[in-house]
Amino acid sequence: MKQALQEMDRRGFLKAALAGSAVAAGALAGFPGIARGAEPFNLPPLPYPENALEPHISGRTLSFHYGKHHQGYVNNTNRLLDGTDMAGLPLEKLVKKAAGLKDKALFNNAAQAWNHAFYWQGMKPRGGGKPGGKLMERLEKAFGSFEGFRKALTGAATGQFGSGWAWLVLEGNSLKVTNTLNADTPLAHGQKPLLTVDVWEHAYYLDYQNRRGDYVNAFLDHLVNWNFVSESLG
Repeated sequence: MKQALQEMDRRGFLKAALAGSAVAAGALAGFPGIARGAEPFNLPPLPYPENALEPHISGRTLSFHYGKHHQGYVNNTNRLLDGTDMAGLPLEKLVKKAAGLKDKALFNNAAQAWNHAFYWQGMKPRGGGKPGGKLMERLEKAFGSFEGFRKALTGAATGQFGSGWAWLVLEGNSLKVTNTLNADTPLAHGQKPLLTVDVWEHAYYLDYQNRRGDYVNAFLDHLVNWNFVSESLG
């Protein structure tokens, strides 16, 4: 249990999210700059047990969200890649390349596979609250105060019409809050993701029904993994 609750750093996330079955076995295939070959993508492991985020996100929600929805995006990505010249790309590079295709099926599934892997890493049991150090300084500079950042992210998440994501990103040298519709991701727009809130209904409806704002507040108050955000910022 203790080992399951250990936080994964940025490198750990990239290994899990970008790798195929070879990385799951402990090799370095899929790590940035190293080809993973044509191995299919695997569902990366959660960095905590499915019930570890309770009571804020239930184990039942995680079971469906991670085990059904995320697994489905990974399966569809593998199916759509089969026999194509993109089958050897790491996931992040695949998402960026697929963004330019006229047929969006591959992009939608690959981006959702990446977005979800990133979302899991941005949470931890007994997280939330305020960050410290360099990250706090950057947030205060960009948004005037931590409360300014919180208001911006909450507004992006609750104001998203329909399904999508709210993000804290690095654009150039500036922090910015943005939102994306459906499967879209900052990777496709030259931005570096630092934190995301999934606001598809399947992320919160079993626990919060139509109270998206309560889910977003619980995410910020109790779940954000600020260590991961800091490591993503670099």
